[in-house]
Amino acid sequence: MTKTTYPVTPAVRALRNHNIPYEPHIYDYQERGGTKRSSASLGVNEHIIIKTLVMETDSGASLIVLMHGDCEVSTQSLARQLGAKRIAPCAPDKAQKLTGYMVGGTSPLGTRTELPVYAERTIFDLPLIYINGGKRGFLVSLAPRDLKRVLKIEEVEAAILKSAT
Repeated sequence: MTKTTYPVTPAVRALRNHNIPYEPHIYDYQERGGTKRSSASLGVNEHIIIKTLVMETDSGASLIVLMHGDCEVSTQSLARQLGAKRIAPCAPDKAQKLTGYMVGGTSPLGTRTELPVYAERTIFDLPLIYINGGKRGFLVSLAPRDLKRVLKIEEVEAAILKSAT
């Protein structure tokens, strides 16, 4: 029997430093597989897999948005709630420079630069979520309320259910 070793990322260190209970999960990362791939691989509902998206406002301010895996962000609704004219995804190289994580492995925990974090409010209705642990193919499961103990999170309503493909 082989023992699986899990990466010790800045996200894992942040969880440990704050005594947040979590469970690590490794899956076979697939480029452009997204939350559909990780949910199928781990056998969990895509709704409880939380995406970490790095975005920026029209004025250039960067931010993190946490969203259900089966939903998209209404950037128009989010911009309105934040008092911005426009919000769009950040360029991958800029997101990596800000967070220290590669796109596909971005965690809101242990980022290189502290960014404001906005989360879809319904995430906190769930008993358990899966969120990126700071490396492609690595998620951690934890109680969403524990994220609030580590991060300053502002709840928003910006979810749009993805259309079936």
